[in-house]
Amino acid sequence: MGSLTTAAEGQRPHAVCMPYPAQGHVTPMLKLAKLLHARGFEVTFVNTEFNHRRLLHSRGALDRVPGFRFDAIPDGLPPSDADATQDIPALCYSTMTTCLPHLLALLARVDADAGSPPVTCLVTDAVMSFGFDAAREFGVPVAALWTASACGFMGYRNYRNLIDWGLVPFKNAADLDDVVEGGHLATVVTGARGMCDGVQLRDFPSFVRTTDRADIMLNFLMREAERLSLPDGVIVNTFDDLEGATLDAMRAILPTVYPVGPLLLRERLEVPAGSPLAGLGSNLWKEQEGLLEWLAGRAPRSVVYVNYGSITVMTNSQLLEFAWGLANSGYPFVWNIRPDLVKGDSAVLPPEFASAVEGRALLTTWCPQEAVLQHEAVGVFLTHSGWNSTLESLCAGVPMLSWPFFAEQQTNCRYKRTEWGVGMEIGGEVRRDEVSAILKEAMDGEKGREMRRRAEEWKEKAVKVTLPGGPAQTNLERLIDEVLLSKKEGQTANV
Repeated sequence: MGSLTTAAEGQRPHAVCMPYPAQGHVTPMLKLAKLLHARGFEVTFVNTEFNHRRLLHSRGALDRVPGFRFDAIPDGLPPSDADATQDIPALCYSTMTTCLPHLLALLARVDADAGSPPVTCLVTDAVMSFGFDAAREFGVPVAALWTASACGFMGYRNYRNLIDWGLVPFKNAADLDDVVEGGHLATVVTGARGMCDGVQLRDFPSFVRTTDRADIMLNFLMREAERLSLPDGVIVNTFDDLEGATLDAMRAILPTVYPVGPLLLRERLEVPAGSPLAGLGSNLWKEQEGLLEWLAGRAPRSVVYVNYGSITVMTNSQLLEFAWGLANSGYPFVWNIRPDLVKGDSAVLPPEFASAVEGRALLTTWCPQEAVLQHEAVGVFLTHSGWNSTLESLCAGVPMLSWPFFAEQQTNCRYKRTEWGVGMEIGGEVRRDEVSAILKEAMDGEKGREMRRRAEEWKEKAVKVTLPGGPAQTNLERLIDEVLLSKKEGQTANV
């Protein structure tokens, strides 16, 4: 790539990149920021102070790449040193109501720093829409990164319709029960823009599951989805072969949409392995070593990989049902058990479980998931269905068993089952016999073989769209030319 310059002669463009402060948002934003840096941008990556401390703890020194620095703003919540994801509703409300002045102060400080070029553009998480306001006030172009699936976005964008149609909020607590056959959650929703045929209420992002019209998450996501009309461009970590019809629905109601995914494959192509830039990691927990060596001794497609992401929590009873389901399946498995996985308690498994799985199980707290899923020993992925995990699995050709927890994970699960053919679902009421049976079907059954075939097809398509000259690269270059290097009225004061 040729060097980039701004209106100020000889100066590199300077992108300030700001993710929502949760692991699943930090990861894709960092990948995008690394791609921009590799193409000549100066980058300032803005975490919250809480996550900045966690990243320092898990990764060590951060400012190791010239022209790529890390900075932080307060999140507005009480101070905490916990090595855990914060309370999401409190975090959403706090960022929405307190962060704008902090971001403006940071932009002014970074812009005035004689050691770096002036700020020329802002890339903000789509659910940190105060960043759009900051960019307008500061006079620079702004792009929003929607870090979840396109189908998840359209689920949120339909929230107001669901309210207008009287489907949300739910009338009583009994309607929230997803186990009741034919209950409210089984309602087929017709007329939902951009959603697949036959979509049920249970398939919409989970914040509709409330009896309170004033629910923080229902209103926050509805607001942020509707404010996605405000930035100069919308970046989505997906591709047209996978979500083309849904992307078309987004294109009809939003500014220019740039599908640049899967970002993980573009990063592998553009950021040299072993380089300092490649060494910048996003994991907020320390990764355990030795896992890939353990997998190396296993037969191809023989291992179940289990990880419920960075936010999912479960009861100790659910933990035990999953544990014995895995044990009774007979397959070797790797299981990521975060310290905060069990709600309000530490995850403790009984000694008899350890005896039952001795020699065929590896329990970790956090691991390099992309590398694990690429390993030929992994046969199936038991997942919460977060979007990063979904893309990593598709790009590795690994079928999935889904136990969706919240947000658009329910939507992703639906599309994996009915539209993409790569997944099956474990019911919300976890039972060890069901877990064991579905694992056997996914690993060795006819349904499992078909899912694996489809997953391999999606892997090939994902690789194809991210090749040099392909749609992902073309869309990234369009984003840079049309948005990030564009001029805004009043911008000359800052460049």
